[in-house]
Amino acid sequence: MEQLHILISGLVQGVFFRQSTQNYAKKHLIKGFVRNLDDGRVEALFQADEKTLKKALIWCKKGPENARVYGVDVVWSEKTKDYDSFSIRY
Repeated sequence: MEQLHILISGLVQGVFFRQSTQNYAKKHLIKGFVRNLDDGRVEALFQADEKTLKKALIWCKKGPENARVYGVDVVWSEKTKDYDSFSIRY
């Protein structure tokens, strides 16, 4: 299993980005979390196989309908912690 850590910038808060990301992750059996950051970005950490993570990255570059993604910072790594599910952090 691989891990993908993403910081998404743009109009990504207040547009259901976290909820949409959670829905996507649960549908594709991805574990990890998503949360809003104080600087206006969204942070997501995904754990799944590489093929699934590549598709999740493509999804994050667009986001939900009302989002406007301007930038995505990506870090691939081995798992740093095991997650049991995918959650929204507050």
